[in-house]
Amino acid sequence: MITIGHMNFELVEDYREAFNEEEFTEKYSELLNKYDYIVGDIGYGKLRLAGFYRLGKKKIEPDKRVDAIEEYLNEYCNFGCAYFILRKMTKAELKENTEVIEEDA
Repeated sequence: MITIGHMNFELVEDYREAFNEEEFTEKYSELLNKYDYIVGDIGYGKLRLAGFYRLGKKKIEPDKRVDAIEEYLNEYCNFGCAYFILRKMTKAELKENTEVIEEDA
C-alpha cells in the first residue's frame, strides 16, 4: 500500500519496474485526489501522471474511465515506455486491511 497524505493506493501494475515511491510522491498533486486510478508513465526520463475514474461513475467522459488506460498508453505514451497503475483504495478496503493486520498481531 502506498500512502500520500490521507490517500491510499494499491499498485496494480508495474511495467518495467517504473514505480518509484519517492518520485511519485514528489510529482503527485492534490488535483489527482478525485481520480480512482493513477497512471504514471516515464518518457525521456520524466514521470508523467494521469488520472482515470472507475467504471460506473456517472457523467464521465469515456476517455477518462479505467477501461481507456490501455488506449491512453498506446496513443499518448512513448512506445514500450515503463509505466505503473495505482488504484485508490476504498474506505471499506482500508478497514478490512486494518482488521487483518490487527488479527495477525
